[in-house]
Amino acid sequence: MKHWPYPRWVAHRGAGKLAPENTMAAFRLGADHGYRMFECDAKLSADGVPFLMHDATLERTTNSAQVLGAGPHIGGEQPWSLLSQLDAGGWHSRPYAGEPLATLENLARFCLRSDYFLNIEIKPTPGLEQRTGEVVAREAARLWAGRPVPPLLTSFRPESLAGAQAAAPQLPRGLLLDSLWNGWFDVARQLDCSAIVCNYALWTPETVAQVHGAGMRCLSYTVNDEWVAQRLWQLGTDAIITDRLDLFSPAA
Repeated sequence: MKHWPYPRWVAHRGAGKLAPENTMAAFRLGADHGYRMFECDAKLSADGVPFLMHDATLERTTNSAQVLGAGPHIGGEQPWSLLSQLDAGGWHSRPYAGEPLATLENLARFCLRSDYFLNIEIKPTPGLEQRTGEVVAREAARLWAGRPVPPLLTSFRPESLAGAQAAAPQLPRGLLLDSLWNGWFDVARQLDCSAIVCNYALWTPETVAQVHGAGMRCLSYTVNDEWVAQRLWQLGTDAIITDRLDLFSPAA
């Protein structure tokens, strides 16, 4: 089994739904709830800055319509100088109005100061799968240089993981799956993955045994019910990604 220094509980996008996702406010709130590992989504601005956002477009989680006019507007097609001016908190609730988008470097500095762990999901703009993997991995390797526990890099896109593997092979990788598509296991082994990160409903005793037998860990997203978490622990999976920071204690 590959070395695994990470906690069992991971806060999804910083603080789940309790704060505006992928903002520094969310990660601070996640830490206030006792979580020591966070999941985030990283993509590239038009000028190559890794920043945190889940969606391809800006409309759901920023005030892009007020700044750029009617959309949709693709985040990866905007320069960081413009993205940095957007309000990424007001959509969530009034107390977070004015919260800016975060860069991967912003989050790295926060995690490194307090010895928090990080799962970076590589979320490429379509057509930039490999390049996004390369840039995010190089940036992560630079930011965590000399630190004992690097971030875990994950992606639904094998091309992004291949880019990460080429750019920073020393960083651990995980293949994200929303279905067990034909060839997933061979792809994960070819990419020398440390983990498989599944939609929680996909795990069975046989699949857990298959993944563990190959020396990889079993992670699940996004688990927001106690009965689901209990089933996953009984199956022997290794970590859970959750929105319910108000329900699950990371010390459990």
